[in-house]
Amino acid sequence: MSTWKSRDCLGLRGVSREEIELVLDTARSMKEIQTRTVKKVPTLRGKIVINLFYEPSTRTSTSFELAATRLSADVIDIQTGASSVVKGESVVDTAQTLRVMGADGCVIRHSVSGTPHFLAKYIDIPVINAGDGTNEHPTQALLDMFTIREHKGPLEGLTIVIVGDILHSRVARSNMWGLLTMGAKLRFVGPPTLIPPGVEALGVEVRHKLDGAFEDADVINLLRVQKERMSANFFPDLKEYSRYYGMNGERLKRTKPGSIIMHPGPMNRGVEITTEVAESDQAVILEQVTNGIAVRMALLYLLIGARDANEKKTETTKAGDTPSLF
Repeated sequence: MSTWKSRDCLGLRGVSREEIELVLDTARSMKEIQTRTVKKVPTLRGKIVINLFYEPSTRTSTSFELAATRLSADVIDIQTGASSVVKGESVVDTAQTLRVMGADGCVIRHSVSGTPHFLAKYIDIPVINAGDGTNEHPTQALLDMFTIREHKGPLEGLTIVIVGDILHSRVARSNMWGLLTMGAKLRFVGPPTLIPPGVEALGVEVRHKLDGAFEDADVINLLRVQKERMSANFFPDLKEYSRYYGMNGERLKRTKPGSIIMHPGPMNRGVEITTEVAESDQAVILEQVTNGIAVRMALLYLLIGARDANEKKTETTKAGDTPSLF
């Protein structure tokens, strides 16, 4: 039986196909819980999850909070602007303080790449990366893969096109590691200045013109232009970017029948995507948001609940009792 091998979820680089399938299969069960009248199970009752967000976030922080509460965990939601962080407290000191208060898991978002990896070395509870700098955003990629699998079946052999600001996108990087592991054909499309050098060597096809690059795609994933992460001008202006790389109604008509349109949000309507495309029947953007809760429930269960159950099983087996999760 597959298990999630690491104590943490810091990224998808190096994560096996079996582990990814385990998360996606577990998320399917978690999504069913959201259809019930009472959308809550006692799986993490008595556990405490810290949400530690050093960057502004609405959908990801809310999604993690909902995921934890639907598993009956208590959530400590730390807004760093109103915490001891403003007095100079470090990430490690903040997390260790919360750890000794009894926390069982930590979700962290930070503008500096590698911060979750650094934190995981200093605290002995599971750490989940909710986005670090331009490095990775593993739970977004997992929910993207979950949504694709719901619509298109197995990921192996699918042609998936990711368009836009690849260079600054942690979503694109996690999707790259995950989708290549799952056997999908991955194509990056964007201005030469916004494509990381050397990705072709990893197995990614690169194109610089959108027209002609999406017509055979099963999935088109449009990324936001991250002006806040740009230290220089990577293209002349947003109007020109939209002209060459924006998905509009005319381009939508040329997509492959049955293909789906994705976007990790928040959307810049009129830049990378028009309202006509965002609200079309092919768009699954709101489904991505819903599936995000299920995927994060699955990870919290696997990293905290299932691990705890295994430890209890070992203890009770030694004692000769019948193991139980609850």
